[in-house]
Amino acid sequence: MSSDPWGRVDETGTVYVRTADGEQVVGSWQAGSPEEALAYFERKYEGIVVEIGLLERRVKTTDLSAKDATTAIEHLRLQVDEHHAVGDLDALRKRLDALVATVDSRREERKAQKAKQTDEAKHAKEALVTEAEELAQSEQWRSAGERLRALVDTWKSLPRLDRKSDDELWHRFSHARSAFSKRRKAHFASLDAQREEARKAKEKLVVEAESLSGSTDWGATAARYRDLMTEWKAAGRAQREAEDDLWNRFRGAQDVFFAARGEVFAERDAEQGENLKLKEELAVEAERLVPVKDLKAARAAFRAINERWEAVGHVPRDARPKVEGRMHAVERALQEAEESEWRRTNPEARARAAGLTGQLQAAVDKLRSQIDTARASGNNARADKLAKELEGRQALLDQALKGLEEFGG
Repeated sequence: MSSDPWGRVDETGTVYVRTADGEQVVGSWQAGSPEEALAYFERKYEGIVVEIGLLERRVKTTDLSAKDATTAIEHLRLQVDEHHAVGDLDALRKRLDALVATVDSRREERKAQKAKQTDEAKHAKEALVTEAEELAQSEQWRSAGERLRALVDTWKSLPRLDRKSDDELWHRFSHARSAFSKRRKAHFASLDAQREEARKAKEKLVVEAESLSGSTDWGATAARYRDLMTEWKAAGRAQREAEDDLWNRFRGAQDVFFAARGEVFAERDAEQGENLKLKEELAVEAERLVPVKDLKAARAAFRAINERWEAVGHVPRDARPKVEGRMHAVERALQEAEESEWRRTNPEARARAAGLTGQLQAAVDKLRSQIDTARASGNNARADKLAKELEGRQALLDQALKGLEEFGG
């Protein structure tokens, strides 16, 4: 008979294993010595140990499902319970029990994790639905459309919920996308109609612009082109290709007109520049008449200069006020000289001025005499009153004397 701490072989070749419940028959061995029998069944034990070790690592380090792990544990437990190995079978049972607990714990963890993921997915999908419903009212057609397409990709990346919840949320999500697409389609249909109306309106503007391109009525035609441009802007945009083609025609017609006008105006500006030089020379000649010494000769000279002035054509508009102002200044100087001469030579006016001067002189002399009398008698109050009156009369007298001087004194 042969034995070791975990098993023995009796005289009949029966192999036993020791367990907490006592010895259990492992099997019968007739092919060799008892030592060989124990070594064989110990190797079977080691094989089970290896398998349990591998399963423990798979449970801990891989995503082995609880179902597959449980099946593997039951298969190993069956091998242990059948007692076809020699070794510490109770220790193996404890390891398998611990592995069952680990798998159960992992199952609960995964269940909780799945519940959490499902809850997160539900909230995420609800957020997508809310955003999609908000975007459905947007008029930012391009950006909102791109965002809705991105939301679909996000939706597809999320795990499915239970069928009822998933279907309800998808229905709202899909409805929001459809509502946006319907509104966008209606908007662009309306926009197409507006662009067609704009095309028709601009076609008419182009026809008129082209008909005006050969006009030589510079002012009226330029004004009409400005009106046409205002109408063009108010008409809105046509389809892109039509818009570009119409604009090129419209702008081309304007360019033809304004180029022709520009050539004419350039010639006119050159002519007016020469006219300005002539008028500036005439202004210098007229300014030499001031100050006026011989009124009659100055008048005759100014008329001759003015006749030559009128014979000269237009000058540039921005230069006109300055050069005309110089001629007007000379004309005013001649008028003032004429008025002064008239006053000086008018006998009636001279007589009136002399009479007034005489009256004022008499009044001043009288007031001075009264003041002297009042002061001599000690009546200073009356003297002061008369002195104030004298100031006013004296001022009038000074003015009258100045006017009389203009008549040659």
